[in-house]
Amino acid sequence: MGRGLLLAEHDNMALNEATLRSVTAALQIGDVDILVAGDNCADVASAASQIRGVGKVLLAQGEVFEHQLAESVADLILELAEPYETIVAPATTSGKNILPRVAALLDVAQISEIVEIVSKDTFIRPVYAGNALQKLRSNETKKVITIRYSSFDMAETGSGVPVENVDSSVANSKSAFISEAKSQSDQVDLVSARVIVSGGRAFGSKEKFDELLRPLAARLNAAIGASRAAVDAGFSPNDTQVGQTGKVVAPDLYIAIGISGAIQHLAGMKESKVIVAINSDEDAPIHANADYVLIADLFDAVPELTAKL
Repeated sequence: MGRGLLLAEHDNMALNEATLRSVTAALQIGDVDILVAGDNCADVASAASQIRGVGKVLLAQGEVFEHQLAESVADLILELAEPYETIVAPATTSGKNILPRVAALLDVAQISEIVEIVSKDTFIRPVYAGNALQKLRSNETKKVITIRYSSFDMAETGSGVPVENVDSSVANSKSAFISEAKSQSDQVDLVSARVIVSGGRAFGSKEKFDELLRPLAARLNAAIGASRAAVDAGFSPNDTQVGQTGKVVAPDLYIAIGISGAIQHLAGMKESKVIVAINSDEDAPIHANADYVLIADLFDAVPELTAKL
């Protein structure tokens, strides 16, 4: 099998879990090297070198890569692409920003958000908001692929492979980093959470959403999610939205409360290992995807559940 280059997801300090999951997928296609592009990020490269199955880690450091701008990192990948048959990245905000540019510069069609590898040239990906799966075969000499990492288990660590420094001639004159504003929250991170409790429009107000959902999440050490309807109604911030136009999650336990289960929402959470639905509507679509269903008024069920926990 051919060799692939996987772009690591990180914040210059720590390796993101998405990378560990994407390695599991990439190794099913062929041998894998990891590219860590950033600034003062040697610790990230060291962590990447501990992922089992990886051949080596390429470390590119410099101010031009500090914020992993698409223009800079795409040009770097092109410098390194020659020996690789596949260029891979997790389908995160960053990966979905960088890899389409790489594909365009290589003049190939990108293969987006794969959830299964059939062979080194054949893949499964969701279409129609996750309502159907498409099998596709690519004949491209270089395949550019983003991975729906929530569909794959985390790779094991503990091997220790070489880290090679990359001397790059990349000098980005097309874009510049201006500023970054990160939301401050003491809540559990949604994407990496093992347990998620999500609320829908049935809560009726932001006050009830917070009053009922937050104590339950605290008891379970869970992240809080929301349907698009709840976010649009102002019950919860945008960064808590789960679904096709929000975040894709795959926790061990997903509790959907007052969420009907439109296909756009299911696209973001149906890979969860166990799904629990609490809804007063016996015919809610989410019940078809749930492992456990409680037909109940959420205003009675949630306080009782929280109290029993």
